[in-house]
Amino acid sequence: MSAVGPQLQLPGPWTRLRQLAWMDLSPLRRYRDFRLLFVGQSVSGAGSTFTFVALPYQTYHLTHSSLMVGLLSLAELGPLLLVAFLGGALADALDRRRVVLWTEVGLALVTVGLVVNALAPGPRLWPLFLAAALDSGLSGLQTPSLDALLPRLVEPRELAAAGAIQSAGGTLGQVLGPPLAGVLLAAFGLAPSYGVDAASFLGSLLALSLMRAAPPPGGGAAVSLRAIGEGLRYAFSRQELLGTYMVDLGAMVFGMPEALFPQVAEGLGGASVLGVLYAAPAFGALLLSLTSGWMSSVRRYGRAVALAAAVWGLGVLGFGLARSLPLAVLALVLAGFADEASAVLRTAMWNLTIPDSLRGRLAGIEMLSYASGPALGNAEAGLVEALAGLRTSIISGGALCVVSCVGVCLLLPRFWRYRAGPRDVPTPPAGPQQTPD
Repeated sequence: MSAVGPQLQLPGPWTRLRQLAWMDLSPLRRYRDFRLLFVGQSVSGAGSTFTFVALPYQTYHLTHSSLMVGLLSLAELGPLLLVAFLGGALADALDRRRVVLWTEVGLALVTVGLVVNALAPGPRLWPLFLAAALDSGLSGLQTPSLDALLPRLVEPRELAAAGAIQSAGGTLGQVLGPPLAGVLLAAFGLAPSYGVDAASFLGSLLALSLMRAAPPPGGGAAVSLRAIGEGLRYAFSRQELLGTYMVDLGAMVFGMPEALFPQVAEGLGGASVLGVLYAAPAFGALLLSLTSGWMSSVRRYGRAVALAAAVWGLGVLGFGLARSLPLAVLALVLAGFADEASAVLRTAMWNLTIPDSLRGRLAGIEMLSYASGPALGNAEAGLVEALAGLRTSIISGGALCVVSCVGVCLLLPRFWRYRAGPRDVPTPPAGPQQTPD
């Protein structure tokens, strides 16, 4: 007997493989404000990579000390610790778009200050530390609002795809920016590199000004110690959330080798090689983003996050063992791929499990885990290098990263066993929502 009506067409194996392997771009097509945020932050992020390379390069050039480069990262930690919880509370109390916009203005002014210092007859060291501290403080105020915007712009089922798209935009800039910054540094000096970053803020400011308002849910929570405490209690009540913070913190504190890049590059070719080293992890992250379709099917988030962080540590260990530039770059590409997998999965896990009314405050806690870790890790790497040598610092850091991942999983078994399900998706908040085009 013949069937009547259209037949169900199941995807063929090649179609299914393409869906799993390729990035899902549907959030870009469906949501206007997400497109604006993506374009603006991608442009600004690409420009920031020029300062990301130039600032440690100038510090090392003035001091010839990897320890001083590590201390530059440590200078970022104090302001971050001071404002992280305040930034999270502001994200749940004020229009998130407006917070991001005005902090972006402040970040642009800091970069202009670096241009002025670079053009001065005798560039000084202290403005570099001041700029690093101000940049960190403003980023600490901005990042919770920026992170908390995403769940307001796309549907919950599209959070992983949207996170991968944002990651791709950021990592593409990190792949292209550092090598160009290295060439620019070698050919024209520091001021043009800082100038590229300053000009890139125009793109993000324009995009943010065109976006619709993103008022806090339910009128917002007052900025108070009680409100901050509410967010902390929620975070510490969930082993799966604590696990994501601790795994990332351990990976970054022990396995962050970036403070050593200027010293490594000096032995491999100078400023142009420095840009390649900074770009290699970003290239790995870009590869992950472009092949992230499989992430939509991940349910065992805790296990996936821990394994990805451990592979980051193995990549750093391989970097320390490498005796040639190609092998060093390959190891950093692997590390960047794994680190980005961990980051995207952590972000999706946070956005799926945290109510929007607490999203800003929890974003402040998350920021402490993924932003303070690199600052502490760079300082640790510089200190170990000063005491035990360059390769010992890198290799021991990679090995300790793997050990720390195992330790967190043993300490927090519910994190390792965590499996996402429909019950984990928070109830959409009341109030105006961003709608698809």
